[in-house]
Amino acid sequence: MALVSELSNYFLEACEQAAIASADWRGKGDGKAADAAAVEAMRKTFDKVPFNGRVAIGEGERDEAPMLWIGEPLGSMQGDLEALAVDIAVDPLECTTNCATDSPNSISVLAAAPRGTLLHAPDCYMDKIAAGPELIGEISLEGSVSWNLEQAASKLDKPISELNVVALDRERHTQLFNEINGVGAKLHLMSDGDVSAALWAAEPSGPYDLLLGIGAAPEGVITATAIEGIGGVFEGRLKFKDAEEEERASKMIDDDLHKVWKSNELCKSNDALFVATGVCTGYLPGVEKTEKGIKTTSQIIDVYNKDVKLITNFH
Repeated sequence: MALVSELSNYFLEACEQAAIASADWRGKGDGKAADAAAVEAMRKTFDKVPFNGRVAIGEGERDEAPMLWIGEPLGSMQGDLEALAVDIAVDPLECTTNCATDSPNSISVLAAAPRGTLLHAPDCYMDKIAAGPELIGEISLEGSVSWNLEQAASKLDKPISELNVVALDRERHTQLFNEINGVGAKLHLMSDGDVSAALWAAEPSGPYDLLLGIGAAPEGVITATAIEGIGGVFEGRLKFKDAEEEERASKMIDDDLHKVWKSNELCKSNDALFVATGVCTGYLPGVEKTEKGIKTTSQIIDVYNKDVKLITNFH
């Protein structure tokens, strides 16, 4: 039986090529051009991959950015009933603005799993909570912010004043910020990049204890896949901007649209991969031009084998 993990080198190449293409636009102030370069490089690579692929959820619809569109067929074996059918959750250039300003944490990133096992949904928003393995069963979006912080502090055996909480710096989070500050936890704000922030919260050696707040749903599915591989907590609840978006979601999701999704519901298969390549140095080292060629640094998380690899290649 063919496994998604057996295609890891192809998915790695897709992220590497997208990162290299977008890196040419670092610091030039044109996020959409960087995004378009990443999308086209990734699409060109996917055209060669021997699988029957589909974009289950992806970034770009909300802000009309260049994108691999949701439902787009991928791979060189479309229509082949014997080919491995794979779903992709993808953001060819996560942190587009950061690439435009050459700021940290811009990455090219995807998750891959068998057809039907990644959440297939519109490019909407998602309320999220993420943390490390110590907090499994201890925190949840079903609880209040203060309850989650109290639970985390108690389980991690530290005062709330030493709890490090990360969130995206957004106006929509005003109430969230007030609640975090109200109980005295340390609030860290990121301009963009809640995939990186969530993984930093889930990794025991990371700088954060907890991620809270609303970000993009595609990144939520991607993050859930990664956390299934490294261990930890991830939950998400979809947030819709209007009735039209919710109606579209109802046609794609055969479940309660307003439920709290756990990581193993957003990614239902252990035969799954998370792949990310750094564009601007932050969570991962960025693309670098050297005498040996263009250097990329990537992370692959194999959910099936619970294996995490850091891979450096020269192109």
